[in-house]
Amino acid sequence: MLRKNFTQLLADESGATAIEYGLIAALVSVAAIGALSAMGTSLEGIFTTVSDQLGNTVDGAGEGGGEGEGT
Repeated sequence: MLRKNFTQLLADESGATAIEYGLIAALVSVAAIGALSAMGTSLEGIFTTVSDQLGNTVDGAGEGGGEGEGT
């Protein structure tokens, strides 16, 4: 009886499938973290450039001309 139960336990592969899915999920998450980390510095540079250009545009819009005033 003990030998039969042990043989059935060894033949059961349902746990192996769950482990495989876990390993695939871990691999995907590591790849996503690596990709997002690499893109992070690039995105920071893009947002800094856009912010600087918007700041320069807003600063330049308030100078000179006096347009829009009722003179």
